[in-house]
Amino acid sequence: MKTYLISDNRDTMIGMRLAGIRGTVVDDEIEASELLDEILKDKEIGIVVITEKLAEKMRDKVNYVKQKLEIPLIVEVPDRHGSIKEPDYITGYVRDSIGIKI
Repeated sequence: MKTYLISDNRDTMIGMRLAGIRGTVVDDEIEASELLDEILKDKEIGIVVITEKLAEKMRDKVNYVKQKLEIPLIVEVPDRHGSIKEPDYITGYVRDSIGIKI
């Protein structure tokens, strides 16, 4: 399985490329959404890394892939400016995904 990055900034792209991860820098969420559609058709890609800010702009689609599809796994990463997530976002994600409050 391959890993692919969808990023909205070059710095993240350069860092991931140094780690051997290929990807694309997009200009907006429309371009990112179209790219994600193409990635979903590629059965060799098992992990999609996406910057948090970009994922937030296309939250409905990202959540659909995370919750309904087994592959690819979507991993949201902060960019060089830091994380935009709340400290307890994992709790909210578990609650939304499986309906259990922890």
